[in-house]
Amino acid sequence: MTASECVERLLDHGLADVDRAALHDVSRRVLEALPPGGSVLDVWWTPGRLEVFGTHTDYAGGRSLVCAVPRGMLLAARRRIDGRVVVTDAASGESVAIEPGCDPSTFSAWRRYVAVVVDRLSRNFPGAVRGCEIAFESTLARASGMSSSSALVIALASALVSLNDLAQQDAWTANIRSPIDAAGYYACIENGRTFGGLAGTSGVGTHGGSEDHAAILTGRRGIVTAFRFAPMTRLQDVAVPADWRFVIATSNVRAEKTGPAQASYNRLADEVQVLLDWWIACETPASSLADALRTDAAAADRLREIVKVSGLPRTAIESLTRRLDHFVGEDAIVGRAPAAFADGDRTLIGELSAASQAIAESLLRNQVAETVELARNARRLGAFAARSFGAGFGGSVWALLDDGRRAAERFAAAWHPEAFIMQPGPPHTAL
Repeated sequence: MTASECVERLLDHGLADVDRAALHDVSRRVLEALPPGGSVLDVWWTPGRLEVFGTHTDYAGGRSLVCAVPRGMLLAARRRIDGRVVVTDAASGESVAIEPGCDPSTFSAWRRYVAVVVDRLSRNFPGAVRGCEIAFESTLARASGMSSSSALVIALASALVSLNDLAQQDAWTANIRSPIDAAGYYACIENGRTFGGLAGTSGVGTHGGSEDHAAILTGRRGIVTAFRFAPMTRLQDVAVPADWRFVIATSNVRAEKTGPAQASYNRLADEVQVLLDWWIACETPASSLADALRTDAAAADRLREIVKVSGLPRTAIESLTRRLDHFVGEDAIVGRAPAAFADGDRTLIGELSAASQAIAESLLRNQVAETVELARNARRLGAFAARSFGAGFGGSVWALLDDGRRAAERFAAAWHPEAFIMQPGPPHTAL
């Protein structure tokens, strides 16, 4: 396959709003990064994810409204005759070689993700993961809140599943029967949880959910999708009005999920587990925080009271109460958003985005000054809706315009020098 063929296949797949010359250069570098000759070359496209609404709701069993973005990762691979998995970042030229039985904790940065994927698949499918050469490059800015890390996990896992025919194994067919199941499994590779009969490991160290993987694997061009999680359920597909455009700007504060930032990210997930544990101890069994709160209309109030009299330190009680209030508020916002998109109700979308941004700042407290200012400035410049998205502690902001591409271009030029314009893109695919 040539770089030009890669680009044409991506366009046929539905990729739009892209810089074709830049995409051609990415394709060329990825293909050139692999040693010449050898076995058949396979190529995959894996997009990033836009979280429209649903910040930190998925791992609590709540709802999210998401879509794929028309930027992402191109990955090419071919088999090797030995057992090593060699992966090269075509943009930097950096490589890592994973030997069978390597300890993922000895690797850092993106190499850790490679090691975790190889280790998990090797454990879940003993003896089935053989050697291969892989090269990749992403058009997503790393740690920008658009799920570049989850895209890497999915791209790598999909390549290894395909090259090693894992989908034909009994362990796969017994546990993974649909793209939704695959999204759930790939999320568990990342967070380390067990998926069905496929035992978990330590993962990459983040306690995240699966909204990223759902959007990346099942997104549709021009569509935003509402999901409920734990278990993952596709609730509703909604077409974005044809003249609406998302404009995305990065804050240039990296939303890292590794290193020192990991503790802040994981704290929000850990607080959800504490809330669930207190509910189960004082009320009834529940599979998730959302499951507990669906018990009856007064469940949230009873959980607030349980936390209030728990005997925990005052700061812990206040933090847990904020976390509960954020989840209740954000999940409710997601519940109203699909109808607003379906009706083209720009006023309601604006109100929902402002409310979501406000509770992220005041309750979730995962915002930085740069994301707060980007969202406010977007509204000042004429966007009818804007909010930060993703894990927080950096990352990006989306804004919505409703007068076609030219209006979005004028807005983007005034808002941020590296802003890009998009409508929801197609999902992960083999080219």
